Amino acid sequence: MARPDWLNRNVIGMTVTSFLSDACHEMVLAILPGFLPLIGVTAAALGWIEGASDAFSSFLKLAAGWYSDRIGHRKRLVVAGYFFTGTGLSLFSIAHSWPILLLGRMVSWFGKGMRGSLRDAMLSESVDQAARGKAFGFHRAGDTLGAIVGPLAGAGLIAILPHQPPDHSFRLLFVLSLVPGLAAPVAFALMVREARKSPVAKPGLWGAVVSLPRAYLRFLAGIGIFGLGDFSPTLLVLAAATLLRPRYGAVAAAQFAALLYVLRNVVYAAASYPIGALSDARAKTRILAAGFAMGVATAALASALFAKAEGGFPALVLLFTLSGTFAAAQDTLEGSVPPEFLTPETRGTGFGMLGAVNGTGDLVASALVGTVWTAVSPSAAFGSAAAIMAVGALLTAAVPSPRT
Repeated sequence: MARPDWLNRNVIGMTVTSFLSDACHEMVLAILPGFLPLIGVTAAALGWIEGASDAFSSFLKLAAGWYSDRIGHRKRLVVAGYFFTGTGLSLFSIAHSWPILLLGRMVSWFGKGMRGSLRDAMLSESVDQAARGKAFGFHRAGDTLGAIVGPLAGAGLIAILPHQPPDHSFRLLFVLSLVPGLAAPVAFALMVREARKSPVAKPGLWGAVVSLPRAYLRFLAGIGIFGLGDFSPTLLVLAAATLLRPRYGAVAAAQFAALLYVLRNVVYAAASYPIGALSDARAKTRILAAGFAMGVATAALASALFAKAEGGFPALVLLFTLSGTFAAAQDTLEGSVPPEFLTPETRGTGFGMLGAVNGTGDLVASALVGTVWTAVSPSAAFGSAAAIMAVGALLTAAVPSPRT
């Protein structure tokens, strides 16, 4: 069978790179909640670390996207970004309190900020408009296969690495994450090609932002409101570990939570391409809003489980399945919608602005859930997130797709 035209060298190269990069950081993040109690880091601190690093990364996406529009090329910045992403989390190996965790997260997410919007802009320019949903869905599926392999590797290695002292196996795993982390920028450099454009005079950063289409800014408003409740999935893993700990103990609960996260990513990988293909024939914004509704259901179910103080496996399987389906819709469609509003000359800025909006939401949402969890209760934390996300889902549903 002949390979589809849209499944070209660039799409495959970016997918392989994302697979390796996700395998690196997901093998760390999946077992991180089990490491935190060993060094005395609370849920509130984790929420602020997650939120601050995501916000930093996302505002950098805006600057990097605008700069790439101005200089006419993006590849070198993407390669550098993958290098920082692949090396930053290894700093966790020397952490004994929250500041080093924050530093490692900042270094890694500095790289994510450099390359995220630029890679999506390059991907959108590598295929025809009629197949963008398929290309982004295929890329997100490959990306998420890395997020399946990473936690599985993390859970397996944490079981066989030396356990004395108790934190030793975690620290060794953080160092081993460098293997896929450094392979990612090499893969992008060798496999992805870029047709450079001549540098052109562009307005300043603020001028470029305010000149974006009004309809796109309306789309960003819905995304932004939803993002204020869209907490990091690391907090969902922490929730599973917390609910399972009384029955299974700390180490086994951390392993089970990591495996549930693998389930989430299996669902994510399986759903990404079908959702992308469906969006090529339907209004992408409406399908995205339906995905957001699953995000609301995820947060509401987490709140209910803590309210009952019960986290049986059937309920947790449903929780992580909803989370995976929601993530597939969100990441696939938030990447494929912007080119329908933007010209090729403004896509770097447009994708960067999307990243900045998401970053603001990530900061507020993760900090909110982590802080309310610690100060009030986990049930109140996830319940408040669900209410905010519901408003954003409704606003996104009201934005018509340009192709309808």
